[in-house]
Amino acid sequence: MRSVLEEPEESGPEATRGLARRRIGTFRALSRRNFRIYFIGQIISNSGTWMQTVAQSWLVLELTKSGVALGLVSAAQFLPILLLSPLAGVYVDRADKRRLLVFTQSAFALIALVLGIVVLAKVVALWMVFALAGLMGIVNAIDTPARQSFVIEMVGKKDLANAVSLNAVLMNSARVIGPAIAGAVIYRFGVGPNFIANAISYLAVIASLLMLRASELMPSTPLQARKGQLREGLRYVARTPRLGIPLLMMLVVGTLAYEFQVSLPLLTTLTFHLGAGAYAAITAALGAGAVVGGLAAATFAKPSMRRLAGAALVFGALMVVAALMPTFYTSLGAVAVAGLVSIIFLSTANALLQITSKPEMRGRVMALYTVAFLGTTPIGAPLVGYISQHFGGRAGILVGGMATVIAGALGALAMQLVRKRREDATQPAVA
Repeated sequence: MRSVLEEPEESGPEATRGLARRRIGTFRALSRRNFRIYFIGQIISNSGTWMQTVAQSWLVLELTKSGVALGLVSAAQFLPILLLSPLAGVYVDRADKRRLLVFTQSAFALIALVLGIVVLAKVVALWMVFALAGLMGIVNAIDTPARQSFVIEMVGKKDLANAVSLNAVLMNSARVIGPAIAGAVIYRFGVGPNFIANAISYLAVIASLLMLRASELMPSTPLQARKGQLREGLRYVARTPRLGIPLLMMLVVGTLAYEFQVSLPLLTTLTFHLGAGAYAAITAALGAGAVVGGLAAATFAKPSMRRLAGAALVFGALMVVAALMPTFYTSLGAVAVAGLVSIIFLSTANALLQITSKPEMRGRVMALYTVAFLGTTPIGAPLVGYISQHFGGRAGILVGGMATVIAGALGALAMQLVRKRREDATQPAVA
């Protein structure tokens, strides 16, 4: 039986034609001028961000030769997202999102510029890297929910799922382009120029935001400031199953499965006893699969709870398969397919939350999504690292996969329970 949490579906010839229409136009969101300009700016900016990510890790290792220090810098960058994002979501709902994004992107550019200057001036110290990483995390706590909830203002509900999926393609393409450029720059010029290049790359997205036609935007009405709006957002999610269930699923999956920056290098070194080249190959396979998955997700016009639960089940099962594969190359293949399905899961969750949310609540809802996906890194990364270190390189991915399967199964069960409760509530009373 169909869950009442899902939209009704057509049947017959009209359904066939409707499905065909939904599955064509993989790049249809780019037909909107505003989104097209924004998308181009994001390609440049995200490539620069990945250049900085690689350069920052290399800089920390140059300064300390310590993997612990590297992990602590990562925690400093993601901890503010965990602590501040719910409150930042309230502010996002109160603000003009385009203006807010111009501010956050400018702040990112300034942070990257300062880091580049201190590195090139040869005065950089570890405390500076920590401080700037923490500042970046604070800005990210505001920027991420604002950026996520701004997409629907450019494309509307009809093309939101397509736009979110194309953004996933963009992010994973940048994950390939940025590190490749960063590696060449580090080899030839050192780490410093990467930070300067990233600072300059933010000018592209700032310019794209300023070039958007206000008349073609569909902004939500800014929320008037008053007390209790954070609690109001939490209560809204708690009483809305189409929001609460995906967020709880994302919390589990984000904490234990999306820690590939920890689990993949440990699988490569501890299980298969291979080096940096193999790690680069399996990371590229994950990214390539994610790009294909983003394109696949972009062919569907509307997300559903059923697709979200199904994607979680398949994604988790593929992670389990990847963990149990006997050779590196068979594991690499399973990781690539897992990457494909993982983006379908992420894109579906993101679009479903935005479409379901009231416009005046969207910033707070997407802030909770940011906490579940990114803010859990300071908790999940050390936990997955500990599991892999003490129980073998396969264990971290295996635990993440099993947790994702359980999240998918419980999500599907919760949807059915909600459906049954609503059906019972609509039944006429028996005399």
